Amino acid sequence: MDGPPGTRIRTRIESDSLGSMEIPADAYWGIHTARALENFPITRRPISVYRDLIRALAQVKQAAARANKELGVLDAEKADLIERVCEEIVGGALHDEFAVGVIQGGAGTSTNMNTNEVIANRGLEILGYEFGDYSHFHPIDDVNRSQSTNDVYPTAIKLAMVFGVQRLLEEHRLLTHSFARKGVEFADVLKVGRTQMQDAVPMTLGQEFSGFAHTLAEDYDRLGEIIPWLNEINMGATAIGTGITADPRYAEAVCRHLVEITGIPMETAADLIEATSDAGIFMTLSGTLKRAAVKLSKICNDLRLLSSGPQAGLGEINLPPRQAGSSIMPGKVNPVIPEVVNQVAFSVIGADATVTAAAEGGQLQLNAFEPVIAHSILQSLAWMTNACYTLRVNCVDGISANISRLAAQVESSVGVVTALTPYIGYAASASLAHTALTTNASIADLVVSAGLMSAEQVAHVLSPGRLSGLVPMTGVITVVPHVETDTE
Repeated sequence: MDGPPGTRIRTRIESDSLGSMEIPADAYWGIHTARALENFPITRRPISVYRDLIRALAQVKQAAARANKELGVLDAEKADLIERVCEEIVGGALHDEFAVGVIQGGAGTSTNMNTNEVIANRGLEILGYEFGDYSHFHPIDDVNRSQSTNDVYPTAIKLAMVFGVQRLLEEHRLLTHSFARKGVEFADVLKVGRTQMQDAVPMTLGQEFSGFAHTLAEDYDRLGEIIPWLNEINMGATAIGTGITADPRYAEAVCRHLVEITGIPMETAADLIEATSDAGIFMTLSGTLKRAAVKLSKICNDLRLLSSGPQAGLGEINLPPRQAGSSIMPGKVNPVIPEVVNQVAFSVIGADATVTAAAEGGQLQLNAFEPVIAHSILQSLAWMTNACYTLRVNCVDGISANISRLAAQVESSVGVVTALTPYIGYAASASLAHTALTTNASIADLVVSAGLMSAEQVAHVLSPGRLSGLVPMTGVITVVPHVETDTE
């Protein structure tokens, strides 16, 4: 095998049922991985980009080795060797050797074999043998004992998704708290609310940001509810769910050991045939991720609108300036952080469509498209986690209110007339609103000049606390008899 001019890469020969291939001598992976590298040059992204998946694969293999040792179907020395190597992988070693592409045919077989080969060759290295000398320690007969891709792969991707959801939940929680803190900071800042992009009744900026926090909290709860569903596994199902090649006690044992290793309360599915063929949980997780992404994107839309300007837009809040916004317009600063979160949401929406199609595409006893399901969801989890982080650290924590502009908008808003409607009636309120819009006169002055209410009454009703609903209106409302105004 040739390398750069004047050099030759050392190789070893490995064989399978299809023939022989040259493998780089120092590669921990073997012929099955080599064939996958030739067959699936699709994304140019190896499975090692998902560290949670590599960790999960190692823990599944570790649990299988423990179960096989306990049941006496694998030599204790070999089982202990598998466990030692798996612990190294969980600790971060050998991740670069997980080289197969994230999108692959074969329902994940290439990923499972890549894992088996890395563990086997690292084991051979520890034992003092050459890579590929599988007569002493075999990737299938030893590392893959009592397993098939069809139970290892779905179990590992579910476990990886649990890790990803847990990480997302932590960043999501921190982002929620960031919005909540802004809600407290802006609690007394009155502003004009808007519906359908038109002026509406007043509220506080704090209420707006508290609303953002509460909508995020709802999605935090929904995402957390998914984890128990992901914890149902099909280890011991082997090929299609009948348990062929596995000891009848193996399913219980491997699940128990996986719980011990991961600390996650997993359980074996009641129907292993159903669990091997059904991809419903992946649709549930993907759909929940899409919901969270869409709602987060809507919040980012609001942040961009509220900060638009700075002179000709709403200009109600100021986002932290993160970078120059234009190569031609000096001084322009764009809302780049909300924009990148929007784009993450668009990707999650697309990934959900992919997961849905892949889940529907399964046939009979297996879904061959779990690799694209895994890639789509693991990418969405990672990107959403990173999006929550950058939105919090690089945007929300540094948002400030343009208090003078907000005050001026409230003072000139006709929306405040809504608060007077219980006192002067809808018709008079609508008439005064029209007058205010055409003359730029203040609602308060028009009400007083029309003799509908005293200045003191108007000031009381239009106080910031009452306008925003923070101070509830109690007692009986006395409606002033209809009085014709100059505009009628």
